[in-house]
Amino acid sequence: MKKTLISLLTITMAALVLVGCSNSTSAADKKNLNVGILQVVPHGSLDAARKGFKSELNKEVKAHDKSIKINYNYQNAQGDQSNLNSMAQQLTQKKNDLILGIATPSAQSLAKKTKSTPIVVTAVTNLQSAGLVKSDEKPGTNVTGTKDLGPVDKQVKLLTTMTKNNKPIGVLYNSSEENSVLQIKMVKKYAKNHNLKLNIVSVTSTNDVASAVSGMDGKVSGIYIPTDNLMASSMKTIGQKARAAKLPVVTGSIEMAEDGGTATYGINYNDLGKQTAKMAYKILIDKKKPQDMPVETSHTLRLYINKDNAKAIGINPDQIKKP
Repeated sequence: MKKTLISLLTITMAALVLVGCSNSTSAADKKNLNVGILQVVPHGSLDAARKGFKSELNKEVKAHDKSIKINYNYQNAQGDQSNLNSMAQQLTQKKNDLILGIATPSAQSLAKKTKSTPIVVTAVTNLQSAGLVKSDEKPGTNVTGTKDLGPVDKQVKLLTTMTKNNKPIGVLYNSSEENSVLQIKMVKKYAKNHNLKLNIVSVTSTNDVASAVSGMDGKVSGIYIPTDNLMASSMKTIGQKARAAKLPVVTGSIEMAEDGGTATYGINYNDLGKQTAKMAYKILIDKKKPQDMPVETSHTLRLYINKDNAKAIGINPDQIKKP
């Protein structure tokens, strides 16, 4: 009887030790979060979205539990599609708890590589048309996030308040970017409804941007540029050429206007990144599922004026008003 009792006690104690080890391992796992980040190209808007995301996610997680450490694995494709594919493969193969895709090409590359790892995206103009979700209201996939579609109609209207003649509105974009093509359709619709003439020019390389802007000199009254990765990377060049031609430039984002535009009424990408981080927090900590989380649009829009650029082309910054 004693031997039986001792054996039972030994087995029970061993089981408790094993349970204790199991629980401690589980707790330790929760103290580390692995977050991958894939960015298609470096430029002001996308960099701002990434920085906003990291700062807000760090803040939210720290407020929840100071002992949790977030390990970030950041990859930037430098605008190269082959880099994008290989980096997406690397990030989805690693044990990431969540992956952030910045801009449409990054988001699409990640979504093609995994159907299980949660993906949040930002700086994507339309998730549904990009094939990332079934609908904005109920994504139905492992992807959700924030859209960067700004108020295109109000941005074009803002530009018309700064033009000084009846020449067409110049529009410059990259025809290879789905997000840009969508916005150009919106520009055309607005122009048709308001009897505006357009001079639309598309380029697919940064090498052609300078000549495209120079070619608009004397032919347009101002230039509209949507949220476009190629254009965002070229804003300093665009700004220099536009100032020389005395042409106002309205951009799709605040960061683009900061880098070379005249003004915009639009999105702050740092804020958009922070908004995306709050969604990521719900997935990582609250255990929400992307497929059940509606896609969000920017919570904040504001008028931004590049005062130096406005003055350089003869416009009083104080006279530029919210459309």
